Amino acid sequence: MTKSTKPTKPAEPETDTQSEAAQSILDFGSAMTATPHGNIYCLTIIGQIEGHMTASSGTKTTKYEHVLPLLAKLEESGEVAGVLFLLNTVGGDVEAGLAIAELIAGMTKPTVSIVLGGSHSIGVPLAVAARRSFAVPSAAMTIHPVRMSGTVIAAPQTYSYFQRLQDRIVAFVAGHSHIAAGDFQDLMLKKDDMAADVGSVIYGEEAVKLGLIDQVGGLSEGLQWLYGEIDGGKKTRKRKTT
Repeated sequence: MTKSTKPTKPAEPETDTQSEAAQSILDFGSAMTATPHGNIYCLTIIGQIEGHMTASSGTKTTKYEHVLPLLAKLEESGEVAGVLFLLNTVGGDVEAGLAIAELIAGMTKPTVSIVLGGSHSIGVPLAVAARRSFAVPSAAMTIHPVRMSGTVIAAPQTYSYFQRLQDRIVAFVAGHSHIAAGDFQDLMLKKDDMAADVGSVIYGEEAVKLGLIDQVGGLSEGLQWLYGEIDGGKKTRKRKTT
């Protein structure tokens, strides 16, 4: 006598929405989550910020030509209530990083950044660009002058360009955090933290004490702040319409 087997329930076909969500995570490291407060879009900024030059194969990258139109789309989308940025980046192309940071800073939707692991070099402006910035205690941030690795700068005009670019970074960070421009410049030129270079390496709690990051915290703290901003915006809009 053979044992009867229970028929296997066929797997439900993947919907277009599920397929798009999976592809979004695969392509951009991003996902949309529905919450009682509204839809939260999560976007990761990881690895190397890739600019005009393509990074070597095998390198984890955040491509600015992907991120810029995505940010513009999120700003215009009526389905997105707030944006959460998760950062773990070594830095990269300075102008590409600044372009992403400027676009984040110009968004009218509530935005939160959380530094996880590290947000080094041009990752610092990216960390402070959101409306509220968080860093976990173990997060690291490397602050150093603008440079071009492996290149000998011989022309005075090139020195001037790098100095003006550095001034833009200092002004952006000071304008979107609570650290003074002079104090941030001092961290850039500090000689104690790096054996063969100038600059500073600071960690989560220290970044908050310096005024660079708003608050020590991780995912739960970042989401709670985001929910509060979204709910507060709804109340304000409701008062205006009554």
